[in-house]
Amino acid sequence: MTTMTENASGLREFKMPDVGEGLTEAEILKWYVQPGDTVTDGQVVCEVETAKAAVELPIPFDGVVHALHFPEGTTVDVGQVIIAVDVSGGAAAPAAPAAEAVAAPSAQPAPAEQPKPEGRKPVLVGYGVAESSTKRRARKGVEVPAQQGETLYAATALQAELNGHGAAPAQRPLAKPPVRKLAKDLGVDLATITPSGPDGIITREDVHAAVAPAQAPAPAAVPAPQAVVEAPARVQAPAPAASYDGARETRVPVKGVRKATAAAMVGSAFTAPHVTEFVTLDVTRTMRLVEELKQDKDMQGLRVNPLLLIAKALLVAIKRNPGINASWDEAHQEIVQKHYVNLGIAAATPRGLIVPNIKDAHDKTLPQLAEELGALVATAREGKTSPAAMQGGTVTITNVGVFGVDTGTPILNPGESAILAVGAIKPQPWVHKGKVKPRQVTTLALSFDHRLVDGELGSRVLADTAAILEQPKRLITWA
Repeated sequence: MTTMTENASGLREFKMPDVGEGLTEAEILKWYVQPGDTVTDGQVVCEVETAKAAVELPIPFDGVVHALHFPEGTTVDVGQVIIAVDVSGGAAAPAAPAAEAVAAPSAQPAPAEQPKPEGRKPVLVGYGVAESSTKRRARKGVEVPAQQGETLYAATALQAELNGHGAAPAQRPLAKPPVRKLAKDLGVDLATITPSGPDGIITREDVHAAVAPAQAPAPAAVPAPQAVVEAPARVQAPAPAASYDGARETRVPVKGVRKATAAAMVGSAFTAPHVTEFVTLDVTRTMRLVEELKQDKDMQGLRVNPLLLIAKALLVAIKRNPGINASWDEAHQEIVQKHYVNLGIAAATPRGLIVPNIKDAHDKTLPQLAEELGALVATAREGKTSPAAMQGGTVTITNVGVFGVDTGTPILNPGESAILAVGAIKPQPWVHKGKVKPRQVTTLALSFDHRLVDGELGSRVLADTAAILEQPKRLITWA
């Protein structure tokens, strides 16, 4: 399947791509352009929501928007044309906006038959476009297949390379829209950066590396997310106060992220035999270490909190007990042992629960882990988590403690064998050195798949995690 086609009249059509792994549809949340607007290669034209996340779609060519084939709020099948762009270089008469011209997803009028509005429509939201026409590079209309399992960003980068044949010295640097925004915020010229990503794509790490030498001793601070976003709870995000206005019921369609989450949780609960174990522990020393790390020069500008040390403790416990980091392959009747840890951090968002993961978390230093956690939570809060960020998780942490909850019995993410729930940290009377004293206490709960994790292995992982949090110096002696 190709994501774009071009006809003899100079109109190039962009189709809804598969922005996840085998997804069949996506809902158009918002259009950032209108008919008559000038667009450039890589410009985000709309935001769509799949069963996994909200994703911004960039257009992979230059031109003038001729028609939007679907209005906001419409669910569109993968492969259907969503926007037509005039790439002939002339000032084509734009078609009517999608909100007026389209009555249903199945009705797609031909661009030439649509009425022509007077004047130029304004660009929506904050993606303003210059009024002057855009000078276009020569194109050869190469079609790029949308390979299953790749995001649209990768397809766009590949298209840019094919169109330019990799030989044009003035070719626009390849980078995803979030990376371009980061570079703009930090004042970094992408043309000066040597890319390290696949196919010559500039990554977030490349931008940070470029700006680091010019900065003061303290690195740029990661935005501090609100606690509710960091909450990887199985509880929905707080809803606004109800206003009934005489209505006794309100029905909300189940779709997108929430629909996918519901299906995954039902499948997990009734497929994997869950076992949950609990341990209550004194984390006073860990809380003191958190305060000390906040003053450490190597951690300046990074978000340091108890979740950071809990994540590090779990990673050390997995290293000591690698059998917990596995999955059950029902089709082949095999246990798949993972030699890497993609650590999932569940996050409650307005669209529902999502679980992005930190890739290769087992190789991260504490500052690197803090930076990854901060970026993950901030991206989730903004609703910009990509489908790729939620794929391939091996073990998950869910922090119900931010809601004041003592503990829970979390359900496994499909394909994973363990999930750790972190309860609220509260001052409680505790026997310490033979005397009852007020100490910082919490409860951990570890759920695991009893098909491949027996009670001994699960207990060792939970006990090791607790031991590290009681005596944080074990992070050094056990790592």
